[in-house]
Amino acid sequence: MGTLRESLGERLRRSPLVLPAAALLVLLLVNVVVTPGFLALRVVDGHLFGSVVDILKNGAPTALIALGMTLVVATRGIDLSVGATVAIAGSVACTWIAGASDPTDPGTALVGIVLALGLALVLGAWNGLLVAAFGIQPIIATLVLMTAGRGLAMLITDGQIITVANPLFAELGGGFLLGLPVAVVVAAVMFAAVALLTRRTALGLLIESVGVNPTASRLSGVRARGIVWGGYVFAALCAGVAGLMISSNVTAADANNAGLWIELDAILAVVIGGTLLTGGRYSIGGTLLGALILQTLTTTVYTAGIPPEVSLVFKAAVIIVVFLLQAEKVRALLHRRRPVGERVATP
Repeated sequence: MGTLRESLGERLRRSPLVLPAAALLVLLLVNVVVTPGFLALRVVDGHLFGSVVDILKNGAPTALIALGMTLVVATRGIDLSVGATVAIAGSVACTWIAGASDPTDPGTALVGIVLALGLALVLGAWNGLLVAAFGIQPIIATLVLMTAGRGLAMLITDGQIITVANPLFAELGGGFLLGLPVAVVVAAVMFAAVALLTRRTALGLLIESVGVNPTASRLSGVRARGIVWGGYVFAALCAGVAGLMISSNVTAADANNAGLWIELDAILAVVIGGTLLTGGRYSIGGTLLGALILQTLTTTVYTAGIPPEVSLVFKAAVIIVVFLLQAEKVRALLHRRRPVGERVATP
């Protein structure tokens, strides 16, 4: 029994999910102390409402983008263009709907959504082509679309905020399904699908092998370029869905501000969740926790009444603490042991 407890304790201590989960729990407890009814849920017309539901709903776009970013980072890449893709997807959908003969027709919304996601896939394929086929550094290849993409969104909307009044399109960001916000359901389905696909098939192992050593993977018969290319396509798809959620939530497309700097939040969520920026090891569950931490942190700032001018400093301080606790040397100091890389073998 003692050995079993030690094994379980050692497994928990080594798990990359423990610290993010603990950080999320602490943030929730802080909110409960500040607002005693923070965790309360209520049902209105069969729909769930409450602060926790708001966190899940508002954090869904960032979580989706972080999901795609996780697979890109796992292959030693980075995608700085997801924010621009968010703006482009929302701009295409809203412009199409607003310019239709019947802007309230559900079919018009479906066509706009398909066009937006189709263009997002094309943009992802372009990024993948530059990185996988031409060997351009990911940060440079995606920086091109990050800069030009938002300009493209501005061209699509003619520099205007395009408002729409389509009931079906509004459902994506503000509707409910099975009592939960549609955005939460869509994000949950995509997370579950990716988790099953990467952990129950060989795809996850192939992604990790490409991230650890792409040359060795290619020489061993793995189609490394195809996996890298697919990662960027999927990241763009996630950004496109997130862009539709954001524009649907406000029933408008703002090419200048939609998804602005959301790529940085996505990267933070990925790193907080335990995925290595050097490629290889990644965690889908950790990424979800990271996205929830960021959204809960934003909610905490407003709940605690922290002035806007210091809110970013507060968020940065909390994130730095989380990162320090994940550092191997800091964890070794806390556990009073030497880091794995510095242990001396005993004869």
